[in-house]
Amino acid sequence: MAGRAARPEVIWARPERTGRGPRPAFSRADIAAAAVRLADAGGLDAVSMRHVAAELGCGTMSLYNYVPRKEDLYELMVDVVAGEHELWEPGGDWRADLRRVAHQTRDLLRRHPWMPRLMSPVYGFSPNGLRYLEHCMACMDSLAAPYGTKMQLLGMLNGCVTTYVANELATAERVRSLPWSEERENEVRIAYLGGQIASGAYPRLAAAFMEDSGPIDLEQVFEWMLGRVLDSFAP
Repeated sequence: MAGRAARPEVIWARPERTGRGPRPAFSRADIAAAAVRLADAGGLDAVSMRHVAAELGCGTMSLYNYVPRKEDLYELMVDVVAGEHELWEPGGDWRADLRRVAHQTRDLLRRHPWMPRLMSPVYGFSPNGLRYLEHCMACMDSLAAPYGTKMQLLGMLNGCVTTYVANELATAERVRSLPWSEERENEVRIAYLGGQIASGAYPRLAAAFMEDSGPIDLEQVFEWMLGRVLDSFAP
């Protein structure tokens, strides 16, 4: 297949286009932007070389001169989204700056709900990804810890935010698929749960619900999660 490498290579070390022919009508950035548009509209499963080619108005095979593998296309997409991070001058309070990073990441993942499926270290070392990582490390300049520990903190923070957002997205998708209202669904489930707790078979859960029966403030839970992660790395 045209453009395919005979050995492993990093897409960022590869020329923008291989092969002969006239000046290309679009760039690798154009391909990535088209793929992101498709994913935003129809999810990650909507992204294929054929669909991206149709979005750009070109032949599928010609894309392989720019992007040899679908995995490379995913890496380009992740880099586009990573470029949406706002990189500010850190204020010297590592906790406050990392909270800001976490909230920004949460907003970004909500804008691109397919992103949690691609949150892998493999795709984290693109140009925009590296700028984001360097920024996060700068946010932790005031934290007295080895760089390895700081990377662990960032990995844990991103993992928690990604998991939290993935759960939010899954819940929202389930609600959209219900044949009745979310309120009616919750009423039935709460009634069933109440009956199970009242049976006496679950005394510890009964005690827990007596302490706090809800409702759950999901924004407060998110802040609590961030605080627990940050606290665990405080000197």
